[in-house]
Amino acid sequence: MTKRDQLLVFIVTIGVFGIINTEMGVIGILPSIADHFQVSVSKAGLLVSLFALAVAVSGPTMPLLFSGVDRKKMMLLVLGIFVIGNMVSLLTTNFIIALIARVVPAFFHPIYCSLAFTVAADSVSEEEAPKAVAKVLIGVSAGMVIGVPIVSFLDSAVSFEMAMAFFAIVNVLVFFATVVFVPSMPVKERISYGTQLSVLKKLIPWLSIVAVILLNSAVFGVYSYLAEYLKTVTNMSPNATSLFLFIYGGANIIGNIAAGKLLTKNALKTVVIFPFALGVIYTILYLFGQLTFPMAIITLIWGILAGIGANINQYWIMSSAPEAPIFANGLFLTSANLGTMFGAAIGGIFIAKLGTPYVVLVGFISLLLSVVFILLRNYLSCTKNKSSCMLNWNRK
Repeated sequence: MTKRDQLLVFIVTIGVFGIINTEMGVIGILPSIADHFQVSVSKAGLLVSLFALAVAVSGPTMPLLFSGVDRKKMMLLVLGIFVIGNMVSLLTTNFIIALIARVVPAFFHPIYCSLAFTVAADSVSEEEAPKAVAKVLIGVSAGMVIGVPIVSFLDSAVSFEMAMAFFAIVNVLVFFATVVFVPSMPVKERISYGTQLSVLKKLIPWLSIVAVILLNSAVFGVYSYLAEYLKTVTNMSPNATSLFLFIYGGANIIGNIAAGKLLTKNALKTVVIFPFALGVIYTILYLFGQLTFPMAIITLIWGILAGIGANINQYWIMSSAPEAPIFANGLFLTSANLGTMFGAAIGGIFIAKLGTPYVVLVGFISLLLSVVFILLRNYLSCTKNKSSCMLNWNRK
């Protein structure tokens, strides 16, 4: 990868961080948002849930609609919309306006992320693509698990306004970096809408989509309640809980880096082994989650595996439809968001009915079902191209 390509990947990685942080960062300041707009915390939570819903809905459609437009222009358009939305959210005192200013950019979220994955993959050879994509996914992880405490810190140490301004500042910086350093990237060979949509006529992409929904459900169905688990099962203080969340976040980034190497070395083995490895961690979590030291080790390994899982999800759908990369990345974003929503909802049901320790059941069930769909896809792929399948499995 040339220095120019490295700079390009770095810029889109920070861009992805800014967009994901806009989505997830408000989680850490929901009480302040509720106070600022004089609404309940549950109503303030609409800023998160409606954003996620908009991403899930627009994931397959928006990247497809704009797939023939110059990539630099589209990235600037999306970043500009996010900056405007951030500024409106910062300046308004009306909750409905703030909600609209959040949801409208959310519909454009999949365009930037899909382009970021595609641009990163196109900057290197096909064999090295997983490593390049893994770097962009570091931005996803950072936005999800590091942006939250940063925004929370700014809210408590500086001001609510500064916390809200942080979203706009990151996106403004990436906007100008894109203007100055990112070259024009016209689409040389435009893929027709029909060709891209035709991937949905095939069984393998659908098996991949269901597998990714289940894999993300397995991770986020349990992780969504990690703070609650640490509080009620491990009996940790709020400060200790924050520390463990930081550990998980840092480990997530380590997992992103490791995943790029693992998927490049042997993607098939990595995907097949992943559900079993995470299942072992959940078993240990259930047995020893009430003990502080084992919980620290569990959190570290769990975070690494979750980072690997994010890369697996993107790779699994992307590799099922390589002829339509931008559309496939949109399908990945929708599948991942659906998995998060379903997992969190089912995990909440298990907690309500059985108690917090049993939230791991959503992880076990999702992992078990994911193995079925992973093996089904592998079987169909190997039936069509046995020599290639065996070569990939035996590759060291």
